Amino acid sequence: MPQDGTVNPENGKSTPIVPKPGQEAGKIRAMFDSIAFRYDLLNHLLSGGTDIAWRRFAVKHLLRGGEKRVLDLACGTGDLALELKRRTDPRCEILGVDFSAGMLRLAHKKTATPAHQDRPIHWLQGDGLRLPFPDNSFDLVTIAFGIRNMESLDGALEEIHRVLRPGGRLGILEFSQPENRLVRTLYMPYFLHVLPRIGALLSQRTAYLYLPFSVLHFPDRFELAKKMRQSGYGRVRHCPLTLGIAALHMGDKK
Repeated sequence: MPQDGTVNPENGKSTPIVPKPGQEAGKIRAMFDSIAFRYDLLNHLLSGGTDIAWRRFAVKHLLRGGEKRVLDLACGTGDLALELKRRTDPRCEILGVDFSAGMLRLAHKKTATPAHQDRPIHWLQGDGLRLPFPDNSFDLVTIAFGIRNMESLDGALEEIHRVLRPGGRLGILEFSQPENRLVRTLYMPYFLHVLPRIGALLSQRTAYLYLPFSVLHFPDRFELAKKMRQSGYGRVRHCPLTLGIAALHMGDKK
């Protein structure tokens, strides 16, 4: 029997223990550490490269020009922070924070080249619920595919609100559940069954069972927008991407 599983008494088959979003921060951190080496490959492979387009779309629509300090929270291996660097003024300071040391090692590696030394991205290991920054520190905070992994969604929204400057913007890029019935019929079998099998072959089985599990247990884009308003954000709006598979959420600190 695999060591990372329990036995289902109904069929006798082993079922992996999947961390519960918002309840198992230590297990989720260890899981991301363990899959870091294949994280980018699988993101691009399983999405058909769409994740790259989503990040570019998000940065294009979140930036207003004139940003002096930007935080990419749950930065992972750094792809969104690098896109922010490409599109912001050279004087803009960019920081990336993640709780996974394994992910940050890869982010460091991507920027440890002469091309990045003139304007380095500052990578920090930290907790999204207890950010090591003073109030009113950033013009923009982004978080891509990470907020559903936080122990407390409300706590994360409030902590981001704290470190944003008045008028500063929050941008959340996150998976969503398609509303269209036909799209759901075609997409959900892939998302729930095919994707975890491919992930298990190329990386870690538990992590790619956790992905659909965490998305299904995360608020839909309308509920997330409501929570953003309750946390003090104004001009809250959301834009579905790729037939509702993902969504970009935006809100400004009042």
